[in-house]
This record gives sequence, structure tokens and C-alpha cells, in this order.
Amino acid sequence: MTKIGILTGGGDVPGLNPCIKAVVNRAIDEGYEIVGIRRGWGGLLELNRDDPSSIETHVLPLNKKVVRTIDRTGGTMLHTSRTHPGKVKPTGVPDFLRDPEHPEAEAADMSLRDFTPHIMKNLEFLGIDTLIPIGGDDTLSYGERLHSEGIRVLAIPKTMDNDVYGTDYCIGFSTAVTRSVQFIHQLRTSTGSHERIAVVELFGRNSGETSLISSYLAGVDRAVISEVPFDPEKLAELVLQDKRANPSNYAMVTVSEGAHMVGGKVVEYGEADAYGHRKLGGIGEITGEAIKKITGENIINQKVSYLMRSGAPDALDLMVATNYANMAVDLIRDDVSGRMVALRDGKYSHIPMSTVTSGVKRVDVDELYDVKEYRPRIRHVMGKPMFLY
Repeated sequence: MTKIGILTGGGDVPGLNPCIKAVVNRAIDEGYEIVGIRRGWGGLLELNRDDPSSIETHVLPLNKKVVRTIDRTGGTMLHTSRTHPGKVKPTGVPDFLRDPEHPEAEAADMSLRDFTPHIMKNLEFLGIDTLIPIGGDDTLSYGERLHSEGIRVLAIPKTMDNDVYGTDYCIGFSTAVTRSVQFIHQLRTSTGSHERIAVVELFGRNSGETSLISSYLAGVDRAVISEVPFDPEKLAELVLQDKRANPSNYAMVTVSEGAHMVGGKVVEYGEADAYGHRKLGGIGEITGEAIKKITGENIINQKVSYLMRSGAPDALDLMVATNYANMAVDLIRDDVSGRMVALRDGKYSHIPMSTVTSGVKRVDVDELYDVKEYRPRIRHVMGKPMFLY
């Protein structure tokens, strides 16, 4: 009997639970056995084959009863982590793997250890024939590593930044934009009542698409994106003009968390994760303070942040998550591996997993953004993908 393992890695997004449920239901209908790996790649790293309690903690047998109602909520019932088993810091090595009797790591460099051999032994121990990781480019890049080592892997892309290379759409993006538009419009009431300038910081490390599309749909005055460094003096001047031109005497600005000023750096804090990323956040407040200092206007600073990825998915994310899940099981049934399900040119498809690491997905600034006015410039949509990206 084919045995499937499924895990979720990286940040949570709405649509993960419906995807898990659809994979489980379809897999069981096909006669397959399926188990969930808790906490993403971290679950496989921390799994101690010699400890029954460890197996119970990190592996969850899945059936239709277990997943019956999970599609009604956001997040992931399997939990998640940002663990990279190929690059484990000394502080991240599980205690049982520090034992000399478990020499299951190779030196990646002077400070990091590669526990891929341990991961592969755990998959063999669990009897998993095919692994389905659901995640962004970081999570899926390690899935591609396992595929190159001979493990059967089928990937499902998710990220609210919609920045996995090779697909037009990732699970979670539509809901993140929908939430952002809703919160921007809700914030208009206080901003207008107090005649202020609102600076709304949105998620988006390297890609400003969430900020761009949200600002486009919500009709904000200015949108600062990750791809284009901005001049605070110029931005302040434009926003002040917007405020004065508004009959209600207020203005709205969105800022991607990965944005930075001309000559400045991206605002980061904390220790880097296993993929080399530090936490982002704070550029919105810095931008608001700069605008206030330049214009003298009162500012409302609002970080939408985790609210963008909280709660149940919208209909589009439900649709894509369910269809991606069914496609993945179709590929397993057809004895295919090393592929990522995708949407390309509006059609469901699948591509080599290696595509994920072969390029970088960013906003097409020339086509979609006015670098002088700091706002979306979308005039010609004929022939473009549904989300213009």
C-alpha cells in the first residue's frame, strides 16, 4: 500500500487546512495510507526512531474523521516551523542527535550541520513512499533537495506574498489581499474622522505584490513596495497633496514590510532563521514618523501583519487549495514525482520542483508601478494573469 506523508512549513496561511483535508480524503479514496508530520521539517528532524513517545508526538495518522471539520478554519492543524534540516545550528540540534551513537549529520560549514541522512532514515522508518510538503520557496527548496536524494516528493506552493517562482498563484494570497483591503477600508473611518494620514504596513519581504494589489483594489493614495527604494521627502509631499485634495482631509499609504528608503536598509530584527531570514517590521512606523516630521501632520500607524494570515480562507483560496490537493494525488496515482502543482496562464499544471530555485518572482515594476508617484500604474491588463503577477 502506498503511504503518503504530508507537512506544512514556513508561515501559516488560510487554505492550508482545506488542502490537507482534500489530500487526505482523495488519498483514502484511492486506497492510500496517509500520515501528517507535525511542525514541518522540524517534525522529521526531531523524530527519534528509538523513542515511541517521539513518534507519537511528531507523526499523526490521518483519516476522514480526523480532518472532517478542519477546512472551516485557517492555519494548519499540523502546525509549522521554519526548520531547515540541511542547515541546523548547534543550538537547534535535538538532544538525542548529540549522542555520538547518532552520527547522522554532515558538516555544511563551520557552524551548520546537515541532517538530511537522518531525515531520509526517518522517512524510510515511517514507510513513507511519497512526501507532500506544502510551503513557500524555502520549504519547497528543501523538498527539492530530498527529491535530488531519491525521495519521491510532490510540492504544493503556498505563501501570501505569492512569490514562489514558477506559479501564478500560491495558496493564501487571495485571502491576504482580501483581509488587507477590508482593514484599509475600516481604517478610513478613524483616519477621516481625525483628519490624519494613515500608514498601513503589510507583509511582503522581497515582493511588494500584496501591498501593490491591496492598494490598487482599496484605492489608497500611495503604495510603497519592496522593489523600489523611496524618498521620504518626496513621499511626504505627495501624501500631503493627497490629504488636501480629499474632501474629508485624510490620506492612506501602504508600505511593504520589506521596503526601504533611498540609501537605507530593510528594517530587520532578531536572530536569523534556518533560511537566513531575520524578522521584518517597523518600516511603516519609521515612514510615518518621517512624514510627520516633514509635514507636521498627525499620523495613524497600523501594522496589519498577522491579521492578514489569520482566519478562514476566502472562496478562491478554498478552490485552489482543494484543486492543488487533488492534482498532487493524481500525480501520485500516475507514479509521478519531483513536481510542483501550479497555476500557469490561468490553467492548472505542474512543473519540475527545481523551478522553485531557478528564479526570483518580483513585481514587474515597469508594467505595474509608477516609481515617481509611488502608486500602482495599471492600464493594460489584456493578456496578464488574473492577479497581474
